[in-house]
Amino acid sequence: MTNLKKISIDGTVVEVDGAMTLIQACEVAGVQVPRFCYHERLTIAGNCRMCLVEVLGGPPKPAASCAMQVKDLRPGPNGEPPVVKTNSPMVKKAREGVMEFLLINHPLDCPICDQGGECDLQDQAMAFGVDFSRYREPKRASDDLDLGPLVSTQMTRCISCTRCVRFTSEVAGILQMGQTGRGEDAEITTYLGLSLDSNMQGNIIDLCPVGALTSKPYAFTARPWELAKTESIDVMDALGSNIRIDTKGREVMRILPRNHDGVNEEWISDKTRFIWDGLRRQRLDVPYIRVDGKLRKASWPEALAAVAKAVKGKKVAGLVGDLVPVEAAYSLKLLVESLGGHVECRTDGARLPAGNRSAYVGTASIEDLDSAEMIHLIGTNPRLEAPVLNARIRKAWARGATVELIGEAVDLTYDYVHVGTGRKALVALAAQQIVGTPEKGTVVIIGQGALNEADGEAVLAQAMSLAERNNGKLLVLHTAAGRVGAMDVGAVTEGGLLAATEGAEVIFNLGADEVEIAAGPFVIYQGSHGDRGAMRADVILPAAAYTEENALFVNTEGRPQLAFRAGFAPGEAKENWAILRAVSAELGQTLPWDSLAALRRALIAAHPHLGAVDVVPENRWQPLPLRAPADADFRNAIKDFYLTNPIARASAVMAELSANHAARAKTQMAAE
Repeated sequence: MTNLKKISIDGTVVEVDGAMTLIQACEVAGVQVPRFCYHERLTIAGNCRMCLVEVLGGPPKPAASCAMQVKDLRPGPNGEPPVVKTNSPMVKKAREGVMEFLLINHPLDCPICDQGGECDLQDQAMAFGVDFSRYREPKRASDDLDLGPLVSTQMTRCISCTRCVRFTSEVAGILQMGQTGRGEDAEITTYLGLSLDSNMQGNIIDLCPVGALTSKPYAFTARPWELAKTESIDVMDALGSNIRIDTKGREVMRILPRNHDGVNEEWISDKTRFIWDGLRRQRLDVPYIRVDGKLRKASWPEALAAVAKAVKGKKVAGLVGDLVPVEAAYSLKLLVESLGGHVECRTDGARLPAGNRSAYVGTASIEDLDSAEMIHLIGTNPRLEAPVLNARIRKAWARGATVELIGEAVDLTYDYVHVGTGRKALVALAAQQIVGTPEKGTVVIIGQGALNEADGEAVLAQAMSLAERNNGKLLVLHTAAGRVGAMDVGAVTEGGLLAATEGAEVIFNLGADEVEIAAGPFVIYQGSHGDRGAMRADVILPAAAYTEENALFVNTEGRPQLAFRAGFAPGEAKENWAILRAVSAELGQTLPWDSLAALRRALIAAHPHLGAVDVVPENRWQPLPLRAPADADFRNAIKDFYLTNPIARASAVMAELSANHAARAKTQMAAE
């Protein structure tokens, strides 16, 4: 039963959980308390002392509101609720003193600091500090750290809040950052001067309340008030992290996380955050037609006429790529099927059964991990496939959950029980007789590495059996952001990729760059980047990237989410659905809509659950018939986290990170 307590904060009486800290109770009461070191997703440090409040009946000095719980307060003489003041003369004087100490050694960098305009220290110095300094001594200076190509450091600005240290050790799961020294000599540093080895390190930029840690690729390119801000959805993995895209003119300048407790909390991976330079390079901005073996630029009427000529009377197949929004997948499916062809989205060969949402999505939500007592990982490395989901699993492990892995032994940033490397271990685990009550809060996570072999459906059946026998839930961890949405609209062919393309004379390739198309068929490629798919194409139709069109994506747990356009596509590139609508008209199979709104009405009429945006639908449990899979080891789907899609492969930052990671893997380091 919740232990509710009444507390008076600046004259407002609120009833809160006794386990809450005073700073949380103040938020419930709508009272702003300044803070630097406190963060609700990190452990309490209590070292900046900016959140001081006055507790009546307590010690005759200010108390740190982040480190004191409501249940520790004494009631009034007659049983009245405890009284806390956040704006008394004592508190005002204490905060001014704290701010004065923080600014003793802080440099006057504001005009050239990237944090300027969104700096907590600036804001709180104005709101809670004083307008003069009594100190005339020389300021202390600190050496900057080399944390790698992502995070720029100016450690003289550091106020030792230790948010970065706590994030890297508690959330990211690396132990490379810490604080050394005492007093004036205290400084944040890294072990042996190493750069950070994490694919979530960019989050310390957001956490830093001053300009000590800033974005190296973004440095000196824009000020926050110059940027247009658009809320959208990430497509670098299938988690569907909520993001904010900041643009200046037509260019994306940076990508930041948005808070969503059910998906990504407030973290994003480094690939999500720093991919934006790939949106500018190797872009397809005009149509191309292959003439005499060479691609040449063409106009849209020329390209559409070439498509119509190639398709007329031919057998057509459609391929749906990994980053394709639901509207485009639905449009391509209707268009190709109207021509008598087949469409396939499982281009990596994943044996995901069509029509059975409990098998290709599962029944678990991401939030189920927060209460899980047992987590089974099958044929997956979530640290590479979905780093933010891996951080959530780590949080469950830190809380006491047991994690078991069947597959390649890899570093997941937390301890796990390695049950085995292959299918034999999965079959044995799924067949175990349960003694007593089944485990409460079991989540089985199966990755694409376990499903993209020939026996993938048999492996999936075993995973479903394991979840069912343990009274648990199944989560299919996808690697492609567009896969679940394409499966939902039925962009699949019985028999998979081979059956869809068998005998095809024309292949309409909608952004599928991870598949090799053999010589022979005429290939129409629609996509945003000059990657593998464009190299094979006979006609190229330039399309918008995920930041350049309004689109619907369904994440790995089956949650439909809306991505919004932050900027316009370069050159003559068009939105994906609009290109397909134009192609259909040229082919005489005109799709029955002229706007995105009309397309979405048709889409939701055919698949009503896609209309419930930001809702995870409950999927009816339909277990697959048990069959014995082959006796072989699992192989994880992703080997290089940084180069998984065309946008990533066009990014210079991702190329550098990939090279650094490969070099680090080869270098053996010993420390005596």
